[in-house]
Amino acid sequence: VSDLRPSALPGSLDVSRSMFDLRSPPHRFMKRYDSVSSVPSSTSSRKDSQGSNRSLDTITLSGDERDFGRLNVKLCYVSSVEQIWITVLHCKDLSWPSSCGENPRICVKGILTLPKPVHFKSSAKEGYNDIEFMETFVFAIKLQSLQAVRLVFKIQTQTPRKKTIGECSLALRELSSQESNHWLDISPPSK
Repeated sequence: VSDLRPSALPGSLDVSRSMFDLRSPPHRFMKRYDSVSSVPSSTSSRKDSQGSNRSLDTITLSGDERDFGRLNVKLCYVSSVEQIWITVLHCKDLSWPSSCGENPRICVKGILTLPKPVHFKSSAKEGYNDIEFMETFVFAIKLQSLQAVRLVFKIQTQTPRKKTIGECSLALRELSSQESNHWLDISPPSK
């Protein structure tokens, strides 16, 4: 919930100001405001990619609106040695299908989508809503190669059987020596 009173808004121009400042002309930010709906998804109907409204029953049954959790990662590029440092910190509010059991072993698999993909995987941890990984992966790759690719994360169960339960990704266009912190929304695995 954002406080929309003028005194609560900072003087600098930032995304949150442009999206939530109700003094702006309504037509200018309407589409953007809709995409960050302030109405909880459980009390609203959403439009799918074809633009048609779906009932709440359909949304609940399809699982499209289910919260799969978020993944917290840090990235840093050390240009002096041409290395990318990827730290998988933790998964928050993680959920998984009941078919996976109560506390499956869960790991995070990462993929740098280079022409020859680079794969890495965290150790498996017991499944809880919040799982700390705190693992860093280092790869020697030229910055120019990385800026055109994505970093894909797949959240996987290891027990009772190996299964991808969610995924998220991040473009690497703005890598720098300054460590950046990212919270990525986990979505259902692509078919």
